[in-house]
Amino acid sequence: MQANRKLATHVKSYLSFYIFVSAIFVTGVIFGVVLVSALTLDMTQEIRRHLGHFFETMNQGEELDAVRSFWSIFGMNVKWVLLIWLFGLSVIGLPLILVLDFFKGALIGFTVGFLAGQYAWKGLLFSLASVVPQNLILIPVMLIGSVSALSFSVYLVKNRFLKQRGTLYQPLFRYCALALLLVILTAAVSLYEAYLSPELMKQLTPSLVTLFGFVKETV
Repeated sequence: MQANRKLATHVKSYLSFYIFVSAIFVTGVIFGVVLVSALTLDMTQEIRRHLGHFFETMNQGEELDAVRSFWSIFGMNVKWVLLIWLFGLSVIGLPLILVLDFFKGALIGFTVGFLAGQYAWKGLLFSLASVVPQNLILIPVMLIGSVSALSFSVYLVKNRFLKQRGTLYQPLFRYCALALLLVILTAAVSLYEAYLSPELMKQLTPSLVTLFGFVKETV
């Protein structure tokens, strides 16, 4: 109950930051979707070829190295959190935080937009299984990290450049503690992506291949 109250207070205090960061992210998603229509035929065929190989691999039930997969996925996911945290430690990194939010949105928009655009609702169905679940956690993690980084960067401006009174150690400790919590959440999501998500896709891919000829379309 107390944690919910603190979260509500936090969101209310930084609501304008959350709205701004979310708008940047959504703009990135829209840009990613629009970018799909700008692909050339050769680029589209190349992406479809890679997807075809992926679906064929999944359909054949080849075992993946879950441990290696986890470290690869975790390394990729945690880079976003650590880069945002690092940029928040300096005033000049502030615009780069927004660039990362935009880029993350563009990647998600492009992925879902390509699958849905090329394979209609069956591509959308696959994206719901392979892209959406982990991003239900990763997107809030990134938004919270971005707002925290922006607010700390603004605090640095006030504390160092505008000479407002206030200690730096306590805000820095809270900022780093939150970053650590976000890293732990990222690790948990990466475990899902490495161990559970492939099993879900293995269950879904044969049905798609059988019913819709996914592999035949893409190879």
